[in-house]
Amino acid sequence: MVSGTIFHCKKNSWPREEYVSRVTLQLLDYDSAVPPEQAWRRRLNSHANILKEFSITFMEAVKMVGLGFRLWSYVREEASHGRKAPIDPFNRESTKPSASQGVPLGGMGSGSISRGFRGEFRQWQIIPGICEASPVVANQFSIFISRDGGSRKYASVLAPGQPEGLGKSGDQGVSSWGWNLSGQHSSYHALFPRAWTIYDGEPDPELKISCRQISPFIPHNYKDSSLPAAVFVYTLVNNGKERAKVSLLFTWANSVGGVSHLSGEHVNEPFIGEDNVSGVLLHHKTAKDNPPVTFAIAACETQNVNVTVLPCFGLAEGSSITAKDMWSKMTQDGQFDRENFSAGPSMPSMPGETLCAAISASTWVEPHGKCTVAFSVAWSSPKVKFLKGSSYYRISVLRFKILKGCSYMVILSAIYEVLWYITTSGRGIDYKRWEEDIEKWQDPVLKDDRLPEWYKFTLFNELYFLVAGGTVWIDSAEAAGSSLYDKKQPTKDENTKFTSAEKVDSKGLVFEHRNGANVDKADAGKGNVLEEIVVPLRKAKQPFSLAEPQDECNDVGRFLYLEGVEYVMWCTYDVHFYASFALLDLFPKIELSIQREFAKAVLSEDGRKVRFLAEGNWGIRKVRGAVPHDLGTHDPWKEMNAYNIHDTSKWKDLNPKFVLQVYRDFAATGDMAFGIDVWPSVRAAMEYMDQFDMDGDGLIENDGFPDQTYDTWTVHGVSAYCGCLWLAALQAAAAMAFQLGDEEFGEKYKRKFQMAKHAFEAKLWNGSYFNYDSGSSSNSKSIQADQLAGQWYTASSGLPNLFDDFKIKSTLQKIFDYNVMKVKGGRAGAVNGIHPNGKVDETCMQSREIWTGVTYAVAAKMILAGMEEQAFSTAEGIFIAGWSEDGYGYWFQTPEAWTMDGHFRSLIYMRPLAIWGMQWALSMPTAVIEAPKINIMDRSDLPALSSRSTRNEAGGRKASRKMKCFGNSVFSCAC
Repeated sequence: MVSGTIFHCKKNSWPREEYVSRVTLQLLDYDSAVPPEQAWRRRLNSHANILKEFSITFMEAVKMVGLGFRLWSYVREEASHGRKAPIDPFNRESTKPSASQGVPLGGMGSGSISRGFRGEFRQWQIIPGICEASPVVANQFSIFISRDGGSRKYASVLAPGQPEGLGKSGDQGVSSWGWNLSGQHSSYHALFPRAWTIYDGEPDPELKISCRQISPFIPHNYKDSSLPAAVFVYTLVNNGKERAKVSLLFTWANSVGGVSHLSGEHVNEPFIGEDNVSGVLLHHKTAKDNPPVTFAIAACETQNVNVTVLPCFGLAEGSSITAKDMWSKMTQDGQFDRENFSAGPSMPSMPGETLCAAISASTWVEPHGKCTVAFSVAWSSPKVKFLKGSSYYRISVLRFKILKGCSYMVILSAIYEVLWYITTSGRGIDYKRWEEDIEKWQDPVLKDDRLPEWYKFTLFNELYFLVAGGTVWIDSAEAAGSSLYDKKQPTKDENTKFTSAEKVDSKGLVFEHRNGANVDKADAGKGNVLEEIVVPLRKAKQPFSLAEPQDECNDVGRFLYLEGVEYVMWCTYDVHFYASFALLDLFPKIELSIQREFAKAVLSEDGRKVRFLAEGNWGIRKVRGAVPHDLGTHDPWKEMNAYNIHDTSKWKDLNPKFVLQVYRDFAATGDMAFGIDVWPSVRAAMEYMDQFDMDGDGLIENDGFPDQTYDTWTVHGVSAYCGCLWLAALQAAAAMAFQLGDEEFGEKYKRKFQMAKHAFEAKLWNGSYFNYDSGSSSNSKSIQADQLAGQWYTASSGLPNLFDDFKIKSTLQKIFDYNVMKVKGGRAGAVNGIHPNGKVDETCMQSREIWTGVTYAVAAKMILAGMEEQAFSTAEGIFIAGWSEDGYGYWFQTPEAWTMDGHFRSLIYMRPLAIWGMQWALSMPTAVIEAPKINIMDRSDLPALSSRSTRNEAGGRKASRKMKCFGNSVFSCAC
């Protein structure tokens, strides 16, 4: 736990008063319009630097020439079928990435739109797996101000400067608008899921403006957190002596990003909804038979606020109403004609024509008076369609009780109700409740004086990925009818029949085996699928039943999130190992749902042939007993392991990571039904790994290729990373076995753990840390930053340490002294590998990289070992390099890695969510860490597993003391 004095000397990272004047803060201190003291901040006129991508060295290129050629061929083949390969380094986005990101819009799983700190709407991910990075320039907020008598007028887009690439001001498009804001006196403040933009006297020196962006990301609220909506609340304070007429304008293009607005057949339609909510619906016809999308922009009409709309305007000279005409109307009148509400649906747009809409909210603000204006944007695309044909209903559809059995046209007709409901958030009811819940969740951390300021807001802002990381959240009932586990795979032989039979295995467990009777293993490579699904039925001859069903109240649907927007694979498991602390802490039912998916996958097999690109060899897509690398790309759940660089059935980290995550989640939630459901998969995953113990010492060996998450970094013999994970998995599997009553399995793996622990230390411990591997290569003695990954999970789960305190602290201190402090003085994070002489290990590109998520994980390990100062100094390097004003500009797009000179690899990546592993370590109660020992042979009086809540009032977790004590008892003699 963090001591009470370590960080008292730390000043605020970015005091608000350096960005917003005290007078303005006092004037805006109304209706949550003032940004919190702890927030990430940027001035609007800050330059958005172009980011620099990494490059490989000549020797690395020589080593990877075969892989490069095969990958290039594979990318071309996928493109010929209209698909994007999950990893494509050859076709980069035309838009160069820049340091301009901000808090994204919306909840989880219904598509996302990011909003840059300068106000641009960008990074469109409405269609699964597709990210359109370029901003849609027509999407803007603007303001028109007129003082009494009209002697002073102001009209400006509320974004600094004119975007690059626009035409001359005399054009009919958005270049004709007033791009007058300098941004010098305006600032952006981010604390996900909210953001504040403060206009401190811009464009009118006597008008203070706060725009508050709110999205429904609310921990443990699974309904609201799935809503595709955001609210923008403007607070206006007139500091002048004359009353001011203020009109706020919200414009939106009928587009899902990219050039989709030019594809034609889009329709706009005005509406007046309930509770005086008015706006425009924008019906968008997508390409490639993807389900259509409807947007709504809306505002609330009140006694003081008048709402009008312009349903359609264009950006070209041939449009009946151009962007220039629209701007002139607002400059002159400050509003549109009321008759526009009765215009009805527009004519479908022509190819090459951009269809936009506008909504105006006008009000009078008295001298020294205040006024609030609320807008919202929402979108609805009830169905998700993946490129290989599978379609599912989004979980957010269920909120509105839309029947899944009805036709798609009926679903579309219900969009009006969906959007009206969401946009009524602007009434000041729902978004207020959202904010209250968000503040209740965040306050314990924000008010903890022991924590450094940068950590507080970086912790919350890294959660951006759960919205902007390409998330998909679907209805599990619908998916169950289409999944790999409940239906046969599509094959050339559509008449394949399935049979089932009970079978009792050697451990006394009864399983149901369902096999494709007409599928021959010899035909596996011809497109047919050999599938064996093992479903636990009961514990034979014992009263304890393995047939207890999953509690329906825990069914939150199925959730997918990408490894990254550049690595398009769903739920990549070796990376989820680091990121999953965030889901477990905030949305534990989603975390358990993902674990159930992988548990089912462990017991399945897909015999289709796949070529692995690193070596060019062939193998089958999914081996029974192996944890899949991912749940697929273009047909998730049905076609797993989209990753095809290496044969991941031979990876040494996936199965241990599965066991460790399952045990951690089992211990954290106390969910016995979950433990029962996944236990057969845990056993299978452990037994599968026995084949990699070459010498019978209980310890697995690596196979001389990059057979783990560091997939360019070769390992020989026993490795610190995989070996430590395996040790931890042995301990966790045995502890779980005893808890579930599988005595024979528990005893077997307890003995293996004790034997493997001795072998691991004998082969790798060198007196101050564990060698990279037991081989004889030039980097075998390298110091790997992530070598104690297994110990991280052991401590996070309340199990006894794998090693004595001296070895753990000595190793972590070595990592801090070398991997952290010898690279830019600790201001960049922890380099993955470094030689004992202090030189960075340049064996491969990954050994010389700094991985952001791994650095956070290393910091979490240090916290658990009582090394808080080193932990926060380590993690602060990621903040300095990625998030600070002096850094590289990776805010809200934290990459997988950067080099020592700051060049990135893979922006918007899953692994940095590992910062929530630090928070997990900080909030673990004393009962977990200091659980008393129980005599290992005296197990008759052990209590049953008891659940624990996720959070108490002070922000800590209530642990199941009984479960933790039990976990310590199993291995007390081994530690």
